Amino acid sequence: MTPPKRASGPGGDRPLRADALRNRARVLEAAEAVFAAHGTSVSTEEVARRAGVGIGTVFRHFPTKEALLEAVFVTRLARLAAEADALMGAEDPGEAFFTFFARVVGHAATKNAFTAALAEAGVDVRATTAETGRELRRALGALLRRAQDAGAVRPDIGLPEVLALLVGASQAAEHVAGDDEVRARTLTVVFDGLRASPDHAG
Repeated sequence: MTPPKRASGPGGDRPLRADALRNRARVLEAAEAVFAAHGTSVSTEEVARRAGVGIGTVFRHFPTKEALLEAVFVTRLARLAAEADALMGAEDPGEAFFTFFARVVGHAATKNAFTAALAEAGVDVRATTAETGRELRRALGALLRRAQDAGAVRPDIGLPEVLALLVGASQAAEHVAGDDEVRARTLTVVFDGLRASPDHAG
């Protein structure tokens, strides 16, 4: 996986000092928790309170609320890609693939809320997430190939089909928000269609 870029100061040309990096990480962590709990409309003042810093510290790192939303969103996507990479070492490739699929679906509602808020603010979400999106697709593709090589996932589908199913399953999860049993049964149906069977052999 491509190593993350070093955070830089407002001018973008100097690496941040260690204390500034800690403050930035603290703000990001607080923002992610606050947005997840209360939605993307929550104020930056609330984020500052959660992080234990002044509002000026928040704005030094993220000049606008949109910049903060963008940073949190990209961080979440990068973490998902890292989780997929970590699952590459799992003993059961099929279980690793299906676990990650379910994890992405579980993030769907929050992801869509971020996407909507950024789009409403005029942010080009596709351009903003281009690099992390590529990393996520690469990692998902690697999990898929490993599961297919192990005979756990049918060999006649590719990453485009898996991505389409992820979108559909994510929309279904939002539709039944709050009903974990229905979401789990829906995923079971999707997984049954993805699993290898004698009819899908080689």
